[in-house]
Amino acid sequence: MSESQGSEGGTQRLPVLEKAAETELGQSASAAAYEPLPTLDDEDGAEGRFWSARRIPAGILAVLVLVGAGALLYDVAAVRADRPAMHWRRSLAQQLAERPLDDTWVLVGAGVATALGLWLIVLAATPGLRDVLPMRRTHADVRAGLHRDAAATALRDRAMEVAGVQSVRVRMGRKKVDVRAVSHFRELDDVRGDLDTTLADGIKGLGLSRPPALSVHVARPGRKG
Repeated sequence: MSESQGSEGGTQRLPVLEKAAETELGQSASAAAYEPLPTLDDEDGAEGRFWSARRIPAGILAVLVLVGAGALLYDVAAVRADRPAMHWRRSLAQQLAERPLDDTWVLVGAGVATALGLWLIVLAATPGLRDVLPMRRTHADVRAGLHRDAAATALRDRAMEVAGVQSVRVRMGRKKVDVRAVSHFRELDDVRGDLDTTLADGIKGLGLSRPPALSVHVARPGRKG
């Protein structure tokens, strides 16, 4: 919900706008007036997040598995050729045979292995790429995404076009856009209302699959000194 802050006593709130915000979606009414872009087969156009290839974790795991399997295979082949087993395998077998299950190092090793296993499961089950916002699919063969920083920059440029806005900070999330503006002239409620309308149109123009909610805060510049 939009808020206005300032030291001027003549600033008045817009009761109709705020009431509509509270009764509908908990956001400014102008930001709730989205019109979905055309999609395939008249669907809502909702798209899931992009899946990350995760090449670095996969590459590290592949290298570790390759090194471990290669060393074990070489040692087994050496034993089959009537040569003594490598020292690391004899030492590991001895430690596993002699150490009890409640030993500190055994528990630490088990904890590390469990943590690594859970990490790999999470990587395999989650899409990743949280910074890429899915866009509505208007063509069957094209799927597009927009980086959150690029979306925030576009909305900031739109906000700076509003009269009375001195500076703007935009935080772009997947579900909410938080806009904090500083206005050096005009009534704060007027500036906020124009920002609501402009940014709502800007969010709609981004063509996102799930348009985020909009929160606008307008304040006067802080006193220097």
